[in-house]
Amino acid sequence: MTHDITYTTKTKQLIDSLKSVCANYGLGNDGNEFKIITQVFLYKFLNDKFRFEVKRLRPELADNKEFYQSLKNLYDTQSDQYELLMDLLDENVPRLKPHQLISHLYNIQNSEDFAKTFDDTLRDISIENADVFSIKSFSGAKDKLFDELSNYITDSSQRDDFCKALINKLFEFSFEESFEDYFTEKYDFFKDIFEYLIKDYNSDSGGKYAEYYTPNAVARIIANILVEGDVKKARCYDPSVGSGSLLMSLAHNIGEDRCTIYSEDISQKSSTMLRLNLILNNLTHSIPNVIKTNTIAQPYYLGKQKFDYIVSNPPFNLDFSDFREDLDTDRFKERFFAGIPNVPKSKKESMAIYLLFIQHIMYSLSDTGKAAIVVPTGFITAQSGIGKKIREKLVDKGWLRGVVSMPSNIFASTGTNVSVIFIDKQAGKEQIVLMDASKLGETVKEGKNQRTVLTRGEEAKIVNTFHRKEVVEDLSVVVNADEVKAKNYSFSAGQYFEVKIEYVDITSEEFANKINGFENRLANLFKKGNELDAKIQKQLKGLKYE
Repeated sequence: MTHDITYTTKTKQLIDSLKSVCANYGLGNDGNEFKIITQVFLYKFLNDKFRFEVKRLRPELADNKEFYQSLKNLYDTQSDQYELLMDLLDENVPRLKPHQLISHLYNIQNSEDFAKTFDDTLRDISIENADVFSIKSFSGAKDKLFDELSNYITDSSQRDDFCKALINKLFEFSFEESFEDYFTEKYDFFKDIFEYLIKDYNSDSGGKYAEYYTPNAVARIIANILVEGDVKKARCYDPSVGSGSLLMSLAHNIGEDRCTIYSEDISQKSSTMLRLNLILNNLTHSIPNVIKTNTIAQPYYLGKQKFDYIVSNPPFNLDFSDFREDLDTDRFKERFFAGIPNVPKSKKESMAIYLLFIQHIMYSLSDTGKAAIVVPTGFITAQSGIGKKIREKLVDKGWLRGVVSMPSNIFASTGTNVSVIFIDKQAGKEQIVLMDASKLGETVKEGKNQRTVLTRGEEAKIVNTFHRKEVVEDLSVVVNADEVKAKNYSFSAGQYFEVKIEYVDITSEEFANKINGFENRLANLFKKGNELDAKIQKQLKGLKYE
């Protein structure tokens, strides 16, 4: 445990030191700081991962003091052996050349035009590893793993010193030497590091779609409910992926080597966050499946792929009037079976885009697929319209596995009450679990916002109650499709809770006294009412027309 805390602390210190370099060169809280911090951190991680894996395959290279020179000798004199070594590397490891290592850049940091050398190195790594590490857009165009970071310094005379400062911070720290066992641990450690890495940049200002980060508790509950038993090979998808926290938790539960990740999101910023998350979590093989696109208007996977698991925390409301008419076509008729929200005369930003995401997800599931979708709680009781039609189909087809209504403020950035809809194409119509977890959790203050936090025990209670299909007073009910239909297809657990009437034995004398008390109170209320009526009439008679 101490080892883990030390490792976490040192890794966070590296991130803080990189932020300090940015601040010293006028980039603190600059829009480009996020790119510099995340890309430099990623370069360091990939560098150390490469060194670690090469030494594992070729133990004779393991001497740290001689590693660079030994690797360079192999590269210079036995190129065929070097190429073989690269071929043997795991798919999650980049293919690097000796002069692209941090140790080499550290040694030549005082050379002329060091900033150019630094940028050229990162650019070459991007190009040479593009097949594995690049994100595609809807058109098929690929992005770069690294930008030319020195260009974010407007004063060109400071660029060499800026890049030297970054390299020195990276050289001082090692993922590989002190903590090599963490290259196999991944998720439980790196989810906290990832959250720390993006915390200052985790706002919705950079893109149109969902919040970048779903709380860990919600991600864990969703993954623990969705994944049961041993899963062999699974296609996992999120159409509004953000930074990927829902997918990471799901993949971890299934096993990173037993699933392939697919995703779509309109935001370049969230796509780069997701790529970092995939690399840190041994899911690099899925990066080519990360697509930057408008999922609703330009769905990349529609018609190409159906999915075994879908998780999503979609944006709830958004102005999509610009492309609303493009959706109302024969091509999307089956996909948007319940309809497309109309453009309102005012408050276009309130258009319920989440209703399109739910329908897209239902359409994208395989015949045995399972899904979990975060929705505004208002959806589960809507009396008419698109939301009602969606609920009807889920119940009538036997696809609704259950619903969990979460505590308010479980997301720090929104006061909207949310529920999670669980879909399972093989759920059937007999045992639908409806749960009201809104009373659970404790309130904590985060900056200016208040947030509700579930304890691990409460998380386990939600998951276990759901799996066991238990009826728990004031928490859960288990109903069938006919009962849901009778309640106008309401998914709200509270509407199914029994109303409790307490019976108390009393004597006839006690009964008479109670009735007498009620009569006296009513008589007093009537008397006061009559007095008030008389006063009002008197006041009215006193009114004159001036």
